[in-house]
Amino acid sequence: MDVLTQIVTSGVAFALPLLVAAIGELVSERAGVLNLSLEGMMLTGAFAGVLGSVTTGSPVLGALAGILAALVLGAAQAVLSIRLLADQIVVGIAANALALGATTFGARLLLADGKGQDVAGFADIKLPLLHSIPVLGPALFSQTALGWVCIAAIVAVVIVFSPRTVRGLTIDAVGEDAKSADWTGLPVRRIRYLCVLLAAGMAGLAGAHLALSEVRSFTDNLTAGIGYLAVVAVIAGRWRSTGVIVASIVFGVAQALQFALPAVGVDVPSALLIMLPYVFAIVAVSGFAATSRAPTCLTRPFTRGA
Repeated sequence: MDVLTQIVTSGVAFALPLLVAAIGELVSERAGVLNLSLEGMMLTGAFAGVLGSVTTGSPVLGALAGILAALVLGAAQAVLSIRLLADQIVVGIAANALALGATTFGARLLLADGKGQDVAGFADIKLPLLHSIPVLGPALFSQTALGWVCIAAIVAVVIVFSPRTVRGLTIDAVGEDAKSADWTGLPVRRIRYLCVLLAAGMAGLAGAHLALSEVRSFTDNLTAGIGYLAVVAVIAGRWRSTGVIVASIVFGVAQALQFALPAVGVDVPSALLIMLPYVFAIVAVSGFAATSRAPTCLTRPFTRGA
């Protein structure tokens, strides 16, 4: 039971930042904008979160700094891909490379001498009684304050932007047929801008949570592909919130197995364990991509009158 509890607890810990980013990306993709830069947004949020916490001594201000930094990168993504009609995939790859280089250099310059390892992070908050539930209790009901904010953000975005709401239907209309949506009077570009900024804010929150709640430090390439897994989770989840949640949990558990299996004496090559989440991702995409349909206007630039 202890081993199972450890796997579930670690799986939820890995899945939460991934899910936060994926839910934000889901909204953006439903509006027609693909953010491969999600990895860079998370990494930027993690770096700025740690830097803000170290500078001010407050993890709350650090988390806000992380979200703000990710929003800046998201705004750049939005301007390039929506206003200037740049290729969304190319912009995303370039943004990730920029974020990796900038945060690595920034860590060398601003977090030297171990500053990035001595971070004022968030403490765990355990819900009475619920925390004592076997297996699921320690995983679900023992979170930091920022972790509870992440959970609240996920619930809020899922509810507010559900396809059954006016906002959700509006976003889906823009993602399915931007030209027709424009003819009906919907501000297509404004909606896409806001959706990209929402995805950036969620990614910044995810990165800050990873750095200030889970790792409580910053190292080079801290996110290590979590942003890419978040994009894959949207595809594997068939662009529906329930599917994205399931896919994120599966990927989180796969990451947890990297540490849980050796701990229980299972002799598996470390390289295979590191590959495990990405193997799951490939299997998930290959299994669901053929039976699901992406938003029709995903990655397609919108030009009025075109």
